[in-house]
Amino acid sequence: MRIVDVCAFYAPQGGGVKTYVRHKMLAGPARGHEVIILAPAAQADVECFGDLGRIEHVPGRRFPLDGRYHYFHDEAALHARLDALRPDLVEASTPWGSASMVGNWRGDAPRSLIMHADPLGNYAYRWFRSLASRDMIDRGFDWFWRHLRRLDARFDHIVCASDELAARLAQGGLRHVVVNRMGVQPGLFSPRHRDPDLRRRLLQWCDLDEDAVLLFGAGRHAPEKRWPMIIEAATACGFDRPVGLVIAGDGRARASVQRAAADNPHVRLMAPVTDRAAFARLLASADALVHGSESETFCMIAAEARASGIPMFLPDGGAAADHLVPGAGHHYRAANASSLAAAIRRFLGEGVAEHRATARAAAENTRTMDAHFADLFALYEQSARQLPVAA
Repeated sequence: MRIVDVCAFYAPQGGGVKTYVRHKMLAGPARGHEVIILAPAAQADVECFGDLGRIEHVPGRRFPLDGRYHYFHDEAALHARLDALRPDLVEASTPWGSASMVGNWRGDAPRSLIMHADPLGNYAYRWFRSLASRDMIDRGFDWFWRHLRRLDARFDHIVCASDELAARLAQGGLRHVVVNRMGVQPGLFSPRHRDPDLRRRLLQWCDLDEDAVLLFGAGRHAPEKRWPMIIEAATACGFDRPVGLVIAGDGRARASVQRAAADNPHVRLMAPVTDRAAFARLLASADALVHGSESETFCMIAAEARASGIPMFLPDGGAAADHLVPGAGHHYRAANASSLAAAIRRFLGEGVAEHRATARAAAENTRTMDAHFADLFALYEQSARQLPVAA
């Protein structure tokens, strides 16, 4: 099969989507499929991955909220490229304008929408959760639900990586929802990478001795990640027992994260760690992961922490919640610093070593990206033998 992925949020400096795309370039050809990524960029370019994989950078306009990204703006040009490529299956990777462009394409290939983004969770629910119930918010954003249902009518699959998102979309009237959980990069994350000396140095950086507890977080500095809330909770717990917090990341909300951490010498901010082996060692060396976003579509960092054998503190909403190993950390009430602080205190009282032992025992059962792509390509192979859903 020739699979063309119209990937609106791929960028060389990107995070989870970049990791996903790069692994797809290996997994597809391994099954005999040609994988072509169409990604908007400042200028046209082609990056090849062997004989059956390439990224075609298509000229696009700069995304105003994040200069690393561009977006598709010329529907006719995109359709012309799809016509020339003659794909056996077309993917779209976000439910925004690029998905509508793919839906409007007159080709007869099956098409699949991969829900790498959850706009309702990232924006509407987060903005208005303190003012209205979710049902009321959904009614206020009925225009977006109508948009999703129009996409659903034009796509063969709406692929979700979590039961929570899939159930929400199905409840909203989408009929082609498929659950296919993503996974971690195989052979990279493991409890074996735990480095006591690295842990000790990180705690020293936090102005703490090695008998303190080291919490770790990673991700964009963006409002939905709720880093100030996490810092508030860790600071509150530090009055009871020495707690260090290291956060790896950067982004447009950097100033607010820096302000939140400024008065606590036990909280340290570091740049994103792009060396994957170094990141795996860093993650495995922490005592627990702490994560703040309740609007994840999969939550790659939580999956990687699970594979690394460390406990986790995860919000009780969104895809992140699915990754918790019972007895290896706790859920807390989403967007609530007091609830997170209470969960951390409960963890400290129950014993860090006990939670870590439970996490280590479950690490080898973490789903890998290979399993995700095996299921995805099997679905595509089946669809290619059938007529696509009529528009």
